[in-house]
Amino acid sequence: MVRFEDVWLRYQNAARPGEPALDVLRGVSFEIPDGGFRWLTGPSGAGKSSLLKLIYLAEHPAKGLIEILGTKAAKISRRESALLRRRIGVVYQDFRLLPQLSAYDNVALPMRLAHRSETQIHADVTEILRWVGLEQKLLVRPDELSGGEQQRIAIARAVVARPKLFVADEPTGNLDDDQAHRLMLLITALNRLGTTVVVATHNMALVERYPAPRLRIEAGRLLPNA
Repeated sequence: MVRFEDVWLRYQNAARPGEPALDVLRGVSFEIPDGGFRWLTGPSGAGKSSLLKLIYLAEHPAKGLIEILGTKAAKISRRESALLRRRIGVVYQDFRLLPQLSAYDNVALPMRLAHRSETQIHADVTEILRWVGLEQKLLVRPDELSGGEQQRIAIARAVVARPKLFVADEPTGNLDDDQAHRLMLLITALNRLGTTVVVATHNMALVERYPAPRLRIEAGRLLPNA
């Protein structure tokens, strides 16, 4: 489950430390049940990426309660936070692939952190790379891939360990319609297996094609009846 209760997030302008902090999210409250799917929509600068960062524990709120997968985020140690993150698959807008690793090793990373056997890792990584259409590029490094290929590697890495929570920031932004459809089939299949899913997007055609409840955010506030 993901639960926010009156959550505020503030950023201090590093270039102007004397100025008041900016409220990026203001009084955000919602709940996503285990196995739920939510689209996160809103204009650029509305706070979508900031909300996702709170969900995958990259940021901490100025005030309010956040519960992720049954754990109250404010009450856990650094080690517990690291263990919780291993149960969360994240697709970042900037991909965050490790440049020195091959496509195979980038995708294998979360499974190795979870101490899975190399036999299982090989089976699962090769299968997911086949699904995203990159089975011929196992040994290729990120700088030798196109932006769309890097995005598919990032998605494969996020789902390969079958996370309990999947969080994606514009996961289809660099993909054509056929690739976007194929990857949405993968994400919805993961959801049907019990993974809670939150996907931020500007692509309203995608939202209409794969209907699910929406969290709509504008100027840092969640709109009513979202």
